[in-house]
Amino acid sequence: MKKIAVVALLIVAQISMAQTNRFVYQVTMKPNASDKKDVKTENAYLDISGEKSLFYSENRIKRDSILRSNFQSGGERGVNREQMESLRSNINYSVEKDKKSQKTTFKDRIGRDIYAYEEDRPLDWKVLAETTKIGDYKVQKAETEFAGRKWTAWFTTDLPYQDGPYKFTGLPGLIIKVEDSSGDYSFDLMKNYKISDFPEMNQFGNIIKLKRKDYLKQQEKFREDPMSFLAAGRGGGIAPPMRGGGGNPNPADMRKRMEERIKEEAKNNSNPIELQ
Repeated sequence: MKKIAVVALLIVAQISMAQTNRFVYQVTMKPNASDKKDVKTENAYLDISGEKSLFYSENRIKRDSILRSNFQSGGERGVNREQMESLRSNINYSVEKDKKSQKTTFKDRIGRDIYAYEEDRPLDWKVLAETTKIGDYKVQKAETEFAGRKWTAWFTTDLPYQDGPYKFTGLPGLIIKVEDSSGDYSFDLMKNYKISDFPEMNQFGNIIKLKRKDYLKQQEKFREDPMSFLAAGRGGGIAPPMRGGGGNPNPADMRKRMEERIKEEAKNNSNPIELQ
């Protein structure tokens, strides 16, 4: 009986170790440089396992689930435009951190494809003596400058993780809160729970790996001339059929609407999280 009990405990321990821990952050953003009263708030997940962590938008997973369901049905049902619009996100990127290699990979969609680069700027933290309590956690203050902004973070050693939202990592604990000095961006831990594994994400189009400087060039090219960028697309990002519009839209009208939408999105994202 003792042997059975020991084996059972080992199995439980292995299952527990294999689980992924999900930390839910509330992300508060002021992405429009000309309208700082326009505050966007949404949730994002930081999923952590023993090998890696992944930071991404909650709305992305919800959208992916709808698209996957539509694909599995052969596209017969189409996708409800209003529903998809309600799940729009200002967090269109994902950030993966590899525990073994200590590499941080940033992925973002530009046009039809996903561009991925390895972050080449290490975070240089200054850990301060100041402590306080946020929720149930005793936290300590740290500061850094990154990508043109000054950041203040509060981390805890109450949890066995050295990680944080977005690209923030490198502190001796989990980041509970981090915000920039201008108050434009803030990440606040709301809750955490265990999940069985990392979610499956849709990857429409190609994944193009490149250097960060080349990603910035592609991003600028897209802003300047999005339609020609899409026309010369390397991938096969296929838009699913939408319900709610009715009829077959004129290609010229579609182009005009897309240009207007991209210009509006550029205006609404004129205050990005990274300024440099």
